[in-house]
Amino acid sequence: MGMAEIKELRARTGAGILDCKKALAESGEDIDKAVDWLRAKGIAKAAKKATRAATEGLVHSYIHAGGKIGVLIEVNCETDFVAKNEGFQELVQDIAMHIAAAAPEYVSRDEVPEDAVAKEKEVQIARVMEEGKPAHIAEKIVEGRIGKFYEDICLLEQKFVKDDSKTVEQMLTDAVARIGENLKVRRFARFVLGEGLEKKQDDFAAEVAAAAGQ
Repeated sequence: MGMAEIKELRARTGAGILDCKKALAESGEDIDKAVDWLRAKGIAKAAKKATRAATEGLVHSYIHAGGKIGVLIEVNCETDFVAKNEGFQELVQDIAMHIAAAAPEYVSRDEVPEDAVAKEKEVQIARVMEEGKPAHIAEKIVEGRIGKFYEDICLLEQKFVKDDSKTVEQMLTDAVARIGENLKVRRFARFVLGEGLEKKQDDFAAEVAAAAGQ
């Protein structure tokens, strides 16, 4: 299964990368059959809605673990009617709870800085060389590990904490088909009590020690 086939299927259906991969796998890598598979699952239909503007929605806050973790999230939909719908609000709450538990850093891989990806590739190449893997499979190993890197840090590619048989992206696709509107996670912020303070204190102590030694 090549990236060219995945790109073509995405262009034809608007479905996510993971859905396209699964459709191609289920269809013997036949693109026409993969389109039919996505349509049968309702994914292609939902994907068509992804081109529609989502300018309404909800900004929601969630506090977890007795005030130790907080999440602020914006999820967009198309109409104010849906934004006020209890089902949509529950969806936003579920995503916020997932973020609190799974600690993603970005919404999607498109947001991951190129230098961060390049650094991860360097680490994984060095790791593969250290492991002594054959050169002819080293590239595929690194590619697989970069995929896992994205799965770890990108919200949409993480396994949904309330149903780990689906990714967050697949859960959203199901919600689009159910609600009937385009839905997008626009942005989020995750706060952990005391995060970063220990490092600052250590840096301050180091500065004091250095000054004392002068």
